[in-house]
Amino acid sequence: MRLKFTKMHGLGNDFVVLDASARPLSLTPEQLRLIANRHLGIGCDQILQVEPSRQPDTDFYYRIFNADGGEVEQCGNGARCFVRYVRDRGLTTKTEIRVGTRGGVIVPRLEDDGRVTVNMGVPEFEPARIPFAAPRRALTYELEVNGRRLEISALSVGNPHAVQFVPDVERAPVETEGPLIERHPRFPQRVNAGYAQVINRDHIRLRVHERGAGETLACGTGACAAAVAGITRGLLERRLTVSTRGGNLGISWAGEGQPVIMTGPAVTVFEGEMEL
Repeated sequence: MRLKFTKMHGLGNDFVVLDASARPLSLTPEQLRLIANRHLGIGCDQILQVEPSRQPDTDFYYRIFNADGGEVEQCGNGARCFVRYVRDRGLTTKTEIRVGTRGGVIVPRLEDDGRVTVNMGVPEFEPARIPFAAPRRALTYELEVNGRRLEISALSVGNPHAVQFVPDVERAPVETEGPLIERHPRFPQRVNAGYAQVINRDHIRLRVHERGAGETLACGTGACAAAVAGITRGLLERRLTVSTRGGNLGISWAGEGQPVIMTGPAVTVFEGEMEL
């Protein structure tokens, strides 16, 4: 099978985008892993699949597969690439679309300056809905990892996140501790592990070990989760910049019950075909 694809990225968080809007596409986990393989395939953090709408009030449906072949609920950087892709390919003439995902409906919008703003939906804090094993909702939780007791914020922004605030993000044990947090038994569907450093009240630096992908240059939902965690803990203003290794994202959140708004770039790199 010859598979047409488009390679895109949002702040270095890179994607292979597949168009299944006109013809169904069903790939096995093995095929997905091959596509994502940086030596044997195209190479990417996630594979994004464009599908027809499944709900009457949406324009498209959006599927996300991590590099390990597993399907996940949400991807913020991918959402920005999604609207850029469907607009550039002529699949829509709208600059703002409603997109169904496993994590709920998102609303990405192309701005006049070329950036993309995404309404990422309302954050979820109830442990059972994250999901996270805890008797009740709390501002922070204690998590034991490899003999250490960590203080985390647990929440979902369409997908689950465990956020720590650290004094120096460059020294944070993202590569060693991140995989242990990802598969911690208190997170039954695994989790994204974020490490945030407060620079000032409207600026943080962030690194994220993403579930099923490892550390990426940027994580859109991770940026949203870290911003929301910092705001709820009184560390941050409601509008801030999140600096990742791939660049900056603008995040704003008006508070409990309100959606998180994310703004950043989306870039097309190249198009091609791959033999599967």
